[in-house]
Amino acid sequence: MDTKLTLAALSAFSEAYSNACKPICRELGVPQMAFDILMFLANNPDCSTAKEISRYRGFKENIISVNVNKLVNEGYLTRQGDREDRRKVRLHCTEKAAAIIQRGRALQEQFIRRMLEGLTQEELGVHTHCLETIAANAKNMLEEKNHT
Repeated sequence: MDTKLTLAALSAFSEAYSNACKPICRELGVPQMAFDILMFLANNPDCSTAKEISRYRGFKENIISVNVNKLVNEGYLTRQGDREDRRKVRLHCTEKAAAIIQRGRALQEQFIRRMLEGLTQEELGVHTHCLETIAANAKNMLEEKNHT
C-alpha cells in the first residue's frame, strides 16, 4: 500500500470538506471546529461527552471545551449531568441549533455525493466491505491489547 497516496487522499478529503463548510460557518459566525462539534453531536446523540467527541473525532479536549463553551453561551448546546455517572456531562443540541443542523446535514449529504461521483455500486460495495473489515481488525487488535 502506498501510504503517501493514502495521506494525500485524506488530506485532500479534509481540505475539501473544510472548504465546503466555510460558507455556512462564515454565514453563521461559528468556527469550523464548533460547527464540527455541533454536527457530530447531532449525528451521534449517543456520543455526547467531550471525551467521546475527542475520542471519535480526534480533537483535543481543551479545544473542544473552548468551542463547547461558545456553543453553550450562544444557545446551541446545553450541558446536562449524566444520570448514571455524575462525573460525566452530556451535551445536547438545542432547538436553536436545529436550522444549522438541517443545513449541515444537507451540506454533508451533498459533499458525500460529490466524493462518491464516478464510483459504481459494485465499487461502493467493495469500499464498504474494506472499511468494515479494517474496523473489525482494529476492534480485534484493541480487544487483544485489553486482554494482555
